[in-house]
Amino acid sequence: MKGRPFATARILLSACLIFSLDHCLISPAKAAEVTAINTEKMQKAAGQVNFSTKAQSTAVRQPDGSLHSFALNTDKNLFLNAVFDKPLTDYLQQLAPELPAATLNQQGNYQFTFVVNGAVVYTENLNPGAGLAQEKTTSIVLSKPLLSEDNQDSWGRFLWMRFMHNAGEKVLTEGVHQLKIQIRPYLKTPALKVGDLLAEGQITVTVVKPHATEQHVAIQPIQPTTEWVLSKDRYNQNLIRAMNKKIAQRDFKDISSVVVIKNGELLLEQYFNGSDRSTLHDPRSVGKSFASTMLGIAIADGFIQNEQQQLSAFYPLQNYQHHTPAKANVTLQQLLTMTSGFSGDDADSASPGNEENMYPTADWVQFTLDLPMQSSVAHTASKPWQYFTAGVVVLGDILQKTVPGGLESYADKKLFAPLGIKKYQWQYTPQKIANTAGGLQLTALDFAKYGQLYKNEGRWGQQQILPAAWVKASLTKQVARTDQKDGGHYGYLFWNDQMQIEQQQFEVAYASGNGGNKIFIFKDIPVVIVITAKAYNKAYAHPQVQQMVSEYIVPALLNP
Repeated sequence: MKGRPFATARILLSACLIFSLDHCLISPAKAAEVTAINTEKMQKAAGQVNFSTKAQSTAVRQPDGSLHSFALNTDKNLFLNAVFDKPLTDYLQQLAPELPAATLNQQGNYQFTFVVNGAVVYTENLNPGAGLAQEKTTSIVLSKPLLSEDNQDSWGRFLWMRFMHNAGEKVLTEGVHQLKIQIRPYLKTPALKVGDLLAEGQITVTVVKPHATEQHVAIQPIQPTTEWVLSKDRYNQNLIRAMNKKIAQRDFKDISSVVVIKNGELLLEQYFNGSDRSTLHDPRSVGKSFASTMLGIAIADGFIQNEQQQLSAFYPLQNYQHHTPAKANVTLQQLLTMTSGFSGDDADSASPGNEENMYPTADWVQFTLDLPMQSSVAHTASKPWQYFTAGVVVLGDILQKTVPGGLESYADKKLFAPLGIKKYQWQYTPQKIANTAGGLQLTALDFAKYGQLYKNEGRWGQQQILPAAWVKASLTKQVARTDQKDGGHYGYLFWNDQMQIEQQQFEVAYASGNGGNKIFIFKDIPVVIVITAKAYNKAYAHPQVQQMVSEYIVPALLNP
């Protein structure tokens, strides 16, 4: 019982914070009365998960008034609310009493279990970085949006997206379901320890799928075009129709186009959600791959010696912060493969060179060149792979400095014009230089031309636009990636993976961008696939495209 007064004090503090400040700034007698009422309600709510439609904790304070049913795909907001007896850090301390609070918060968090119709379908150990350390140490209340009409920034939304992609879409079929969410503490030190159940709650979920008409499901006829030979190859139309139905019913969300090229001929061309053949799609980091293309052309033309040239050949690095020999020796190849050793990691919000720190600055190149090098790798030749957008901006600036007429004019003359690409739109850096970090907008068919250029080993018609050796170097496995457990590789601003399709493994290189935008170039089959999408910053963006390709498009080609 020694800890009970401290726990009660925390409950009082949390109750005060949940209510408005006016509830706390009242007379001492009235405050005591309100405190007693609030404490009783908080204690009664402890151990419960409740749901609401607003970012308020009403459902926590008054469980009987919480939301009991929810219409998925119709209702827009769903908030999860829970009250615990103690803050999360206290529960983590029970799992490892010898560790300090700071270490506990770095190695543990909440574990969420999703139970549908009585069966456990998904369990996730929330990333330790989710949530503020102060909240974990002091708060006994958890209130997060799972669905938010205005896309409220919260880890709760991404947790829900991962649940839906990994299990929810399959088990929450059309009809009525019982969804239960359980919350436990977990700690990984490195062995996984999971604590007792902290809270649970249930809600009735009614799933209503959008009606998919024959017009939605039907394979779209390819309109006449003089730029592509139309393929006469057969494919499994039932699989493509099934994919179209999933797009119409929003099982695959925010897809705008699908284009398939087989043997250099146009086999499939489909548009969704208001786009058409003339739409300029914003594929975000797909544009990084174009920086690699232009560097290869500039080397072939002799404006840049080769990818082994160092940064010191292009910038007086002694004029920038954190000047070291390691920075001066960074090569263009290391920027292409994202192994430069700069303290820049877009996957780490605390990284100095994270792209979100770059965008508000007045000069992105100066921001990048001012960065320190990673201390752990400053004196080693081999540096780990880290996704580093700012380094690609520097590549664009080097091209701007070295090619005649600047990057934009040079790209139009040497790449777009030979491919017959007339309609496109660059984004720009603060210095009005074509932005190689991403955002280069083209039509879906023109993205297909770009992919086919690589499939053709740099040839288009009778013209060798890009050296075949550069294409090979770009698409090959230059470095091992560290962004996923099962490996994967990276080339010259192209990704490289093994894709499991039916019982076969297929090597595929691809350009990739936020939202689920992809240009797939398969190595062992004569196929290029373009998918554009607008699922920006959504957890399902890339996995759903992977599923479209591996379960529908390629199987349709393999099993006509």
